[in-house]
Amino acid sequence: MAGPGVRLVQRMSSTRAFAKVAPHVIPVLDRTVHRLTRGRFLLSAQMLPGVILTSTGARSGLPRRTPLACMPEEDGKSWILVGSNFGRAAHPAWTHNLLAHPDASISWKGRDIPVTAQLLEGQERSATWTALLAFWPPYATYQARVNREIRLFRLTRVGG
Repeated sequence: MAGPGVRLVQRMSSTRAFAKVAPHVIPVLDRTVHRLTRGRFLLSAQMLPGVILTSTGARSGLPRRTPLACMPEEDGKSWILVGSNFGRAAHPAWTHNLLAHPDASISWKGRDIPVTAQLLEGQERSATWTALLAFWPPYATYQARVNREIRLFRLTRVGG
């Protein structure tokens, strides 16, 4: 059961004002804190688990580091990323990167882990979406706000 602090953050994160401000503030804070703590800490992960995704730019071919909330799966070898873009109209750039170059890496709890990304579709996406809404209900508000299907990716650890 979510405590009052979590419920307050969920309500705030569902607002249009949050969608306008958060994309400019949260990633910068997360990257800075992550760098200063040598990968051991993400500020946003105090409410939701988070990773730093390193993907290859779809057009540039350059490495792109993006702090993202995630839903770790019970197997301990995969993570779900949600392309909600804080409920904004366009798909986030990192989703285009993963579609073009599914091999990536994440920083998870201070460890760099090579992963492969898979766009979820059909029944697999539907079942995962249901689990995500139980995990973080504001995703429903984000989906209702946009005229696109929010992309879901499963990142699976490569190797051992």
